[in-house]
Amino acid sequence: MSVSSVGFAVMSIGAVATAAGALLYVHPGPGLPVLAVGPALMAAGAAVRIGGRRRRP
Repeated sequence: MSVSSVGFAVMSIGAVATAAGALLYVHPGPGLPVLAVGPALMAAGAAVRIGGRRRRP
C-alpha cells in the first residue's frame, strides 16, 4: 500500500467520523468527541497524502 493510499484511507475514515459525529451531536449521544476527531483525521490524512508525493526532477 502506497503512502498516497494510506493518506486517502485516513481521509475517508475522517470523513465518515465527521458525519457520524455530526449525527450523534444532533441526536442524544457522545457526538462532540467524534466530531472533533473526524476533522483531525482528515487533516492528518491530507498531510500524509501531500507529504508522501514523489517529487519528479
